[in-house]
Amino acid sequence: MRKLTSLCAGLLLAASQSLPAVSAESKAETSAFWRNATVYFMLPDRFANGNPDNDLSYGRKGDAAPLRGFMGGDLRGVIEKIEAGYFNDLGVDALWMSPVYEQIHGATDEGTGRTYAFHGYWPKDWTTVDRNFGTEAELAELIEKARSRGIRVLLDVVINHTGPVTEQDPLAPQSWVRPDPVCDWTGFAGTVSCTLVDNLPDILTESEEPVELPQQLREKWQREGRLEQELAELDAFFERTGYPRAPKYYLVKWATDWVREYGVDGFRVDTTKHVEPEVWAVLKKEASLALTEWKAKNPQEKLDDREFFMVGEVYGFGANDFGVTRGRNYDFGDRQVDFFDFGFDSMINFDFSQRAGDDWESLFSTYSENLNDGPLDGVGVLNYLTSHDDMNSFDRERKRAHEAATKLMLAPGAVQIYYGDELARPLNADQAEGDAQLRSPMNWGDLEKEGTRDLLEHWQKLGQFRQMHPAVGAGEHRMIAKTPYTFTRNLKGESAVLIALDAPKGPKSVAVNGVFADGVRLKDHYSGQAVTVDGGSVQLNSPFEIVLLAPEKERG
Repeated sequence: MRKLTSLCAGLLLAASQSLPAVSAESKAETSAFWRNATVYFMLPDRFANGNPDNDLSYGRKGDAAPLRGFMGGDLRGVIEKIEAGYFNDLGVDALWMSPVYEQIHGATDEGTGRTYAFHGYWPKDWTTVDRNFGTEAELAELIEKARSRGIRVLLDVVINHTGPVTEQDPLAPQSWVRPDPVCDWTGFAGTVSCTLVDNLPDILTESEEPVELPQQLREKWQREGRLEQELAELDAFFERTGYPRAPKYYLVKWATDWVREYGVDGFRVDTTKHVEPEVWAVLKKEASLALTEWKAKNPQEKLDDREFFMVGEVYGFGANDFGVTRGRNYDFGDRQVDFFDFGFDSMINFDFSQRAGDDWESLFSTYSENLNDGPLDGVGVLNYLTSHDDMNSFDRERKRAHEAATKLMLAPGAVQIYYGDELARPLNADQAEGDAQLRSPMNWGDLEKEGTRDLLEHWQKLGQFRQMHPAVGAGEHRMIAKTPYTFTRNLKGESAVLIALDAPKGPKSVAVNGVFADGVRLKDHYSGQAVTVDGGSVQLNSPFEIVLLAPEKERG
């Protein structure tokens, strides 16, 4: 893969044997960091255009239906925002980019109009960066610059399917894929052993039968001058692991190469429930080994010794028995699967966007109960309000933008900011159809508007407070008072926090009894004021309706 330098096969084998296997018998325990993390999710093509020269690669054209073609965003644009401190100002802990590896070159003309693979979920070659997004060197630079600012990077992994068949992109061999039937959602087989939609070939991930490398990949790598290197690396991988040369193991190898080469911190796994869960256990095992090796080789670059992280997209999974979730299990009808038992540290919480209209206490207490001593105790969920494919996203009209930010960023669990949430990016593009409406270009120009700048500042204050205090997302929630609505979050080994919402503007009194003792100095991280506890409360005067209290750190 690319420019990887293979380690001695004997050393790799020893390392892999020392790594504990991930299986249905091993229970996941998710660190407080990931249970509180703020993850920023973007489609690189829609975020920022740092290099106009790569806007249309591989002969692609600007003939797509509205918002269904490449628009120029790339890795260079993301790098520029990292360097500008944009993500640090938001308190972002990790960047999640939709897949950046090479996509199908052609376009489909089905459904909602002519569509190119700008979104990254139609893979053609899992071993190289799509030139519309940039180069491997730019990906390495992005990860290094994010890491130097304390930000981790999650890559999006697609193992369930290839990209659609087009004139430029032939069908993979049927020893690798099934072009039909389309899933009918009846039971486990009707969800897994099928294609999600017509013309999205499903990889035979259940197979253990050895297969040859697809001829189109072999010929492509030959043209690119890297066939011998890629074949040698595949030989080394299969010799080390002893896996048969079945399709899923090729894909595991290619996915984990990104970790071994660049020190990628984790994966967001696409279409998780459409692949046999045992495949994810193998992916986690190999990715964990790869990250361990990278950190051993790069001790000066690693942020810490935190283990490889994996979050899954199981559509319908909810942290409150939402949809077809039963506690930790996803119910296929004829089989229940606990994906946390197959290498996952966290699951995207599809429940949150549907319940975000609830009152503060109902929303916060429900999730806290489930995540602390409830069915999801010890594992992570990733809450979101808007996303790239949820047409029922909360507040699509952006009429409750401040409330939405407050509910998401102060909720128990980790949180996902979808690019532009912090700027109220439009999610109802009139000229576009279907999910393309959710994928409009980043509205950087709106920063000229005072209201947008105020909204961004609100997100920044909440994000920085959450980042400084893991108890916000990973701690236990307890209501202190109804008016103003006041609550605390407590996490063992960390400072407690106390938050008041819907407080009066101007002078206000906030009860802190039972949380902070008299005489304790606190800081309101929203207004920046320092206060002292007196008589079980604090008095402050600010023009805001929100108070974010935590012990004031001593100056050293």
